[in-house]
This record gives sequence, structure tokens and C-alpha cells, in this order.
Amino acid sequence: MSTSRVALVKGDDRYRNVRQTLELLADQVDLASKQRIVIKPNFVSATHKNAATHVDAVRAVVEFLWDHGVRKATFAEGCAMGSVRQGIRHLGYADLIKRYGLGVVDLNADEGVTVSLVDRDMRPMTLDVARTAVESDLRISVGPPKTHDYVQVTLSLKNYAVGSLLKGCKWNVHQGYAGININLYKLAHVVAPDLAVIDGTQGMEGRGPVRGRMVDWGVVIASTDFLAADVLAAQAMGFRIADIGYLHYCAIQGLGCAKVGEMEIVGNTSLQAISRRFDPHPETARMLEWRVPNVAQYL
Repeated sequence: MSTSRVALVKGDDRYRNVRQTLELLADQVDLASKQRIVIKPNFVSATHKNAATHVDAVRAVVEFLWDHGVRKATFAEGCAMGSVRQGIRHLGYADLIKRYGLGVVDLNADEGVTVSLVDRDMRPMTLDVARTAVESDLRISVGPPKTHDYVQVTLSLKNYAVGSLLKGCKWNVHQGYAGININLYKLAHVVAPDLAVIDGTQGMEGRGPVRGRMVDWGVVIASTDFLAADVLAAQAMGFRIADIGYLHYCAIQGLGCAKVGEMEIVGNTSLQAISRRFDPHPETARMLEWRVPNVAQYL
């Protein structure tokens, strides 16, 4: 298995930083072979700008794709609060979508694909995931790093997995602290990002993922290994991977690289240089209650 490359760039210009990380990964993705490219931002709220992906980060992704020959892509999201159409309007995406002729899909209302998960008592249950996300041959997650009120941090996997669930299923994935971490791991097998872009130009700490404090960080992390990107970001934010259930499960099951020392880190900075402790959510101590005896039978 080749070493997972992670692009890590620090600077003052969001667009330039995202573009630079992507160019550092350009030889990692065969864009010419991709027919169903889906770009998913983080619109947890269609109107709360501080909690959402900035349009300049998505613009950088779209223009990178176009400069490398792509002429068709879909912009897709399933908001927890509001609709993707509201998000496009309130968050300033309309001109970008029109200029590049992006398809738009509200994942909340898409045709569903049933996936097997667990409830809070570790019994089998099913939820529906958007077919557009499942059948994409290049899933791109673009979002900010934020603390979270159930799983400590929301990064590329959390963004894509929960946003891809149909309306009515999003809350049901939250089956207690134990259940949601197993469910995110299970969803990684279905809708894990193929390209993770974590735009830490600004992040959120404290009462994330909506009501936290904004952090000016000036960092962008990207990788074709979602787990490597999420692990590097979480560690840079001051979190232990062994304490974040869904990342821990992905790591022990080999879904990507979870050891910074085994990553090929490229860019203009280092983990040590960008590390900044994000204040965790006040309920973090309770979130650590995710561990399950004999968990292997549920993974």
C-alpha cells in the first residue's frame, strides 16, 4: 500500500490555500475517468454562515476540477436545518453554480439506498442514504473543522456521512454516543470521501457544530485518504484519535492511514507548526462514553 499523501498549507488567502493543496494532490486522482463527481459542502444550517463551508473554498475546488478537464459535476448537500436551495441563496453560491453549470441535488430528498446500522442498544436498524452520494465515483467533501456536540469533532467523514442521510434519518443516526460512532464507521464503507478538503482558514471551537466560537487558523488540509486528513486535523486541533470513536474504528479496521509518522505530508508547513488546541465542547466528557464491550461483533 502506498503512503497516504496529505497536503498541508498555511496562509492568509483561503482560495489560494485550497488550490495549492489540491495541486499537490493532482497526480493522486484520475479525473478523466470520473463520470459522477459530487462536491459536498457543510451546510449544517442553510443560514448560519459561521457553521458553513465558505463559497471561496468550493470555488477553488470547482476551478481546480475545470482546469484539469472536468466539465460536469454535482453540488449536493442535505442540510440539518433548511434546504440546499436556501443555503445556495443565503451563503452566496448561486453565481458559482450558474457560472459552471453545476447540477444541484438536495440529498435530503434524493432516492434512498438502505444501509445497515445499529440503534442505541446495539440492535440492527436501517436508515436511507442518498443514492447520489452512494453512486458517485468521486465524492469530494469540503468543509471547516469544528468541534461537535456528539462525536467531539466534525471533519470530512462526518460531513459527508451525516449530510448524505435522507431527511428524517439524520437525527436517527444519533443512537447515543456508542451508536453514533459505530454508525459513522459503518457509513464510511458507503459514502466516505474520495477527496477530503478541510478548510481551516476558520474553524469552530466550543459549542460546535453551530453555536461555537470562530477560530482564525489559516490552515487547509487535503488528502485522497479521508482518514489521514481527519486524523491530522483532529490531532492539530488537540484531540486524541483514541478518544474519537468513529476515527478509532476506521483506524483499527484499516480504512486509511491513522499514523502521522506514516503519512507523506507535503506543503509549506508542518503538524507542529499549525497545532492549536481547540476548546472542546462542554459535554466532551460524556462523549467519551462511546466504548462498547466486544465491539468487533458490531463493526
